[in-house]
Amino acid sequence: MAPDTAAPVDPHDTRKRVMAIVGGSSGNLVEWYDFYVYAATALYFAPAFFPKGDPTAQLLSTAAIFAVGFLMRPVGGWLFGRIADRSGRKASMVISVLMMCFGSLMIAVLPTYDSIGVAAPVLLLVARLLQGLSVGGEYGTSATYMSEVATARHRGFFSSFQYVTLIGGQLLALLVVVVLQAVYTGDEIRAWAWRIPFFIGAGTAVIALFLRRALHETTTAKDRASEGAGTISLLLAHPKPLLQVIGLTAGGSLAFYTYTTYMQKFLVNSAGFSVERASITMTAVLFCYMCLQPLLGALSDRIGRRACLLVFGVGTAVMTVPLLTVLGGVTTSGAAFALILAALFIVSFYTSISGVVKAELFPPQIRALGVGLGYAISNSLFGGTAEYVALQLKSWGVEHYFFWYVSAFAVISLVSAFSMKDTRLHGHLDHPDAPARRV
Repeated sequence: MAPDTAAPVDPHDTRKRVMAIVGGSSGNLVEWYDFYVYAATALYFAPAFFPKGDPTAQLLSTAAIFAVGFLMRPVGGWLFGRIADRSGRKASMVISVLMMCFGSLMIAVLPTYDSIGVAAPVLLLVARLLQGLSVGGEYGTSATYMSEVATARHRGFFSSFQYVTLIGGQLLALLVVVVLQAVYTGDEIRAWAWRIPFFIGAGTAVIALFLRRALHETTTAKDRASEGAGTISLLLAHPKPLLQVIGLTAGGSLAFYTYTTYMQKFLVNSAGFSVERASITMTAVLFCYMCLQPLLGALSDRIGRRACLLVFGVGTAVMTVPLLTVLGGVTTSGAAFALILAALFIVSFYTSISGVVKAELFPPQIRALGVGLGYAISNSLFGGTAEYVALQLKSWGVEHYFFWYVSAFAVISLVSAFSMKDTRLHGHLDHPDAPARRV
């Protein structure tokens, strides 16, 4: 291999290309599993790290540390985007999954407050900072890598597996907790078994690390060594795509978190579902939603990314208020399942191509940085705060304002989509009519 070329994968070698996609997306599953298993087990381990007393105060403390993970995402997007653009996608993805592995292992073995006092919650915070950094960098680098390694004619399809594994990580976290609850009593989980999901996360990260070490690099030495590669100054020389990424992510992330992570609480607090019924309903919805991603990704390869984004923008802006209004009054699981899946079908026009459309906006020297940092900033500001905004408005007795809030940000995404050309044909990656490339 020449020193200024990326490791080649024969465009017709489907097996190698599929393995590259598996390796690129495997860490994404691990990263999101580890990030969400914290929230899923917080009810059990909160007393272990915070002084005994008010259970609500304990949960608020663990929730605050969870939120810190979101605040670290822009830093992770910058750090790992810079590494990916200057040292290669493979190096960035290996370091990212190693950091997440260490964060999970750290939580799994942390002594409790009774053992080491205030050092326990401080170390828990450190572990979450590491995980926040890691997951903040994972999105941009894995989205960039999967877009670069895919063939031009099927780039939307292959890249959609980023959200397949992202949703899969949430489902895996939920499944592990359900099994834990079936095998152990509540007292046993609170005493020690809550650590098991974090050991599992660390173990799966080792598997992802093994897969990623075998990945082919998709950047050239020339691009990595070019002046300004991976720097903010060069990124700011491309303000329009950066603003487009921020705009697309604002509405996309807000809608995603509204209909996934917040929806379970919405079903309980607004529709009157039991926690168990809401959990079962959302598990079924998320599985179907996960299966939609490759279908919509493949559709974007035929009709174009811009067309899909316009469908998402218009559909979410118009349908959010009526869908959430009706959902607030549903009484059956079947009705809730159908309505939430209908909403997520519309959201899939964004999530299935979220990574690839952003990667196609930037040249290779700042691609991972542009995708990762733009996404992380908007995701932290709007996606990560979705639940807080919704619950705050509900506490003020104006819950319906949140429905309009989501619709308004969908309009922002719509404006961003209108400002773009179809990146499938006019982006910085080769288009379907171009000669087959070597990645």
